[in-house]
Amino acid sequence: MPLDFTKHFVAVPTEFKLGNNTDCSWKVTVKLMNGRVTLDQGWATYAAVHQIKIGYMVTFKLLTPDTLKVIIFDDDGIEIVNKCGKHDEGFAAKE
Repeated sequence: MPLDFTKHFVAVPTEFKLGNNTDCSWKVTVKLMNGRVTLDQGWATYAAVHQIKIGYMVTFKLLTPDTLKVIIFDDDGIEIVNKCGKHDEGFAAKE
């Protein structure tokens, strides 16, 4: 995450819930690496299931202190819409 983004947190959470455009959500852990906050456990699976590829643009919007809305655009700038249920329930966020 850009430092300009993380400076707005009183305390950076240890995990985020990632929501998308179809009301699915995932939990990912947060890790401090080289002075930057990075998404860690759960992110690789999220990226694989949502088929994020090099050249895609991924945007994050902070909804609550521990929830981010993720919107994915392909290399043509078209928003990717993914259905729920394609992932292992072990990685999905429990409501």
